[in-house]
Amino acid sequence: MQDRPTYAELLEAVQHFLETDAMPALEGPKKFHARVAANVLAIVRRELESEDTQLRAEWERLRELLGLREGPPTGRAELRQKLRQHTDALCERIRCGDADAGPWRAAVMAHVRHTVEDKLRVANPKYLGVADPSGTPDAQLG
Repeated sequence: MQDRPTYAELLEAVQHFLETDAMPALEGPKKFHARVAANVLAIVRRELESEDTQLRAEWERLRELLGLREGPPTGRAELRQKLRQHTDALCERIRCGDADAGPWRAAVMAHVRHTVEDKLRVANPKYLGVADPSGTPDAQLG
């Protein structure tokens, strides 16, 4: 593992180059592709910075909703797999009508809202009305 530059610094440096040097010098499809690349780098950086926290928070919400007793897996890949399984179980309960009314419905709605907000914080924080947490504006597509 390297001390410096960090992955965040490397990603930010390439994103900065694309936004400040490459995009102004390009036109048409090449300029658009440079914007897409800068946006991809921003998404990757945000995901790397927040993924562990977001996955654990989602696990805890699902654990409470589904009454699970098991703790979260230690590995990221296994945690993602288990989250998919538990989300499938949640979806099945929703399809069966368990979330049609009552306090469990409110808990499910809160879980879904938090999960979507976490995903938007990575994919495009502007949809939530917040700036990129790094302070670097996202490249806008279009």
